[in-house]
Amino acid sequence: MARTETVEFTNMCMICDGSRVVVIDRKKRDWPGITFPGGHIEPGESFTDAVIREVLEETGLHICSPQLCGIKDWCENQCRFVVLLYKTTCFDGELHSSSEGRVWWEDIANLPNLKLSLDMRDMLRVFKEENLSEFFYYQESSAWKYVLK
Repeated sequence: MARTETVEFTNMCMICDGSRVVVIDRKKRDWPGITFPGGHIEPGESFTDAVIREVLEETGLHICSPQLCGIKDWCENQCRFVVLLYKTTCFDGELHSSSEGRVWWEDIANLPNLKLSLDMRDMLRVFKEENLSEFFYYQESSAWKYVLK
């Protein structure tokens, strides 16, 4: 049995300022709705450098010291998809929107009242709860399900 697999890495970052977090209203068809900024990790790029770059591109903020707080992952079409979940309270710069979508500061307690991206409500738990570190999708028959671990 092979112990290697094709993997696609992406990231997402919860930027906190007290009770407020930066959100983006994503316009892409593959995962629309309100979520945290992030994106693809380029081949050969460090994971930390990638999340710093993606946040800067999407929000105008330069983050420092992003801390890995969990992952979201699933396997599809013989590829594993891994989203590295980060959070930080260290940032500077002016918040501005990009072609990815409109960005703004939102009170974290209000997030459940917004039109969040698919499963984002439960993904928030991985960002906030220290006993959780993985949001894992799996297929049961033809239906996608997920578990928080």
